[in-house]
Amino acid sequence: MNEIDQLVHTLKRRLKSQGMTYRDLAKALGLSEASVKRQFAARRFSLDRLVDIANLLGYTLAELAQDAAITENRLHTLTEAQEKEVVSDTGLLLVAVCVLNQWEIGDIVGTYRLTEAECIQKLARLDRLRLITLLPGNRVRLNVARDFDWLPRGPIRAFFREQGLADFLTGAFAHDGEVLAFSHAMLTGPATAKMQAEIRKLRQKFSELHAESLASPLARRTGTGLLLAMRAWEIEAFTRLRRQPAGTRADSGKSVH
Repeated sequence: MNEIDQLVHTLKRRLKSQGMTYRDLAKALGLSEASVKRQFAARRFSLDRLVDIANLLGYTLAELAQDAAITENRLHTLTEAQEKEVVSDTGLLLVAVCVLNQWEIGDIVGTYRLTEAECIQKLARLDRLRLITLLPGNRVRLNVARDFDWLPRGPIRAFFREQGLADFLTGAFAHDGEVLAFSHAMLTGPATAKMQAEIRKLRQKFSELHAESLASPLARRTGTGLLLAMRAWEIEAFTRLRRQPAGTRADSGKSVH
């Protein structure tokens, strides 16, 4: 695979990992979807266009090029079947999250109710899934790319959504380092695309700060959740007050013939 192919392949992975389609990209760039598809198919982009796409994804072009060169053979996601295996065992999922955050075995065993033997057994399962390589001395090497993430609609995200989201939002958000903000606006299509690009940049910044923090001892790091969400929405109490469109019945919502 040549350098251009690697870069285009990386762009496609980043689009997929962020749930962004060619249509979304076209809207953000002010192009037609067909034009974007042609450029990807032909692998021909102007330098300015590559910079624009990289920035929309929350990266500089240099960062994308570096990532394309370094992470070609590393995992960017697990398969759905692999995620199902991980999420089927809460202890395995716990160890997976810990090692992705570069915890040592001693840290895991000292914090959670797992014996060293149980922890090593779960690390061996993660090794079979290729998420890590278990080295002599029970050392761990991650096999994931910098943009590794759980599948957007996969089993692990579903688990955290069902098991953790409500608990996360019931917090008071009153302590130092905590913030909960909610805003509502009426946006055009182009404005929505720009806002989505800003959210992607914020996610990337959060990831960069996470990487910087890994150099500090575990005792100085705190597990931190960041929730970003945006969709077309109106509070149900307002929706119930909307006038029914002409020719419909309020009780059924079906057209009168």
